[in-house]
Amino acid sequence: MTLSLTFPCVSVVMPVFNEAATVAEIVNKVLAQDCVHELIVVDDRSLDESWTRLTELAKTRTRMRVVRHEVNKGKGAALRTGFALATADIVLVQDADLEYDPEEYKKLIGPIIDDHAEVVFGSRFQGGGAHRVFYYWHAFGNRLLTTISNIFTNLNLTDMETCYKVFRRDVIQRITIEEDRFGFEPEITAKVARLKVRLYEVPVSYYGRTYEDGKKIGWKDGFRALWCIVKYNVFR
Repeated sequence: MTLSLTFPCVSVVMPVFNEAATVAEIVNKVLAQDCVHELIVVDDRSLDESWTRLTELAKTRTRMRVVRHEVNKGKGAALRTGFALATADIVLVQDADLEYDPEEYKKLIGPIIDDHAEVVFGSRFQGGGAHRVFYYWHAFGNRLLTTISNIFTNLNLTDMETCYKVFRRDVIQRITIEEDRFGFEPEITAKVARLKVRLYEVPVSYYGRTYEDGKKIGWKDGFRALWCIVKYNVFR
């Protein structure tokens, strides 16, 4: 089905938890993109100054909407809240930590604009952009989880765990997100695969940060991802 687009056509959904150091910069970068219709920021009960900075930013940025969870729930829960509020034709996930560059939005939405895809993943492993050198075991774990996910979904993804996931709104709003934390990534991949929609990957840059810089995902999330791969591909 051809998508009738009204430009600007993208709702950006940004989960935030304790990102006071970077949130203003990433908000400004997102809103500088002329394809962005709205930025929906979901603060997941941050314990630092994130919420204060977000509310101040929202006072002078008409395309920005901020909401806050009263209890910390996790990235998946924040995305679930944001997806339900999106109104543009295309919905894009953006982290608040500067690891991913909003200047690549047009490349990410291109396959949807051209009516080649309903869903696009931005791959850190396809090449074509600047990359900070990964931790070896972190990169290995990402590739391992992607491979296991591919075995179950019969997709040929290179980066299932990427932040940059882009959806036609009519696709993402018909999917019920159940995972509250980082299990969102394998869950949404399994559910997209089950819909048999057209899925593309495009290479993206990656400016990864260290755990000292505030990176949050850890080995426990990796084990949860393994369980979610099985759960949403076998038992659903």
